Amino acid sequence: MHDKDLYEYAVIRYVPDVEREEFVNVGLLMMCKRRRWIRVRVDVDYGRVARLHDVHDCEEIEAQLGTFSATAAGVTSAGPMGELPVEERFRWLTAVKSASLQTSRPHPGFSENLDETFDRLFDRLVR
Repeated sequence: MHDKDLYEYAVIRYVPDVEREEFVNVGLLMMCKRRRWIRVRVDVDYGRVARLHDVHDCEEIEAQLGTFSATAAGVTSAGPMGELPVEERFRWLTAVKSASLQTSRPHPGFSENLDETFDRLFDRLVR
């Protein structure tokens, strides 16, 4: 029997107007420290975003999400944050921020298959 892995996940949110505190779920970040595993996926529904706020600059949203994803993945272009261990990148990305790109509080769980759990959570929480 395969051991279950402890994981943590957070929903990535786009907050068009920080003062109104309204948001649209645009992605998912999930990490397992034991496996040194981290995964991020984004999918912006600009129709939902437009219902909250006029979307003037989709390229800016995509750029912010690209930087977020690069940091999570640990790619070289992410700079020093991308070089941190997966758990430290996860903590840095999920820290409370007053910005247009935020995350939910991290939530824990156990999984026998991290990729399947990620896909299930993404479909339920983002799509």
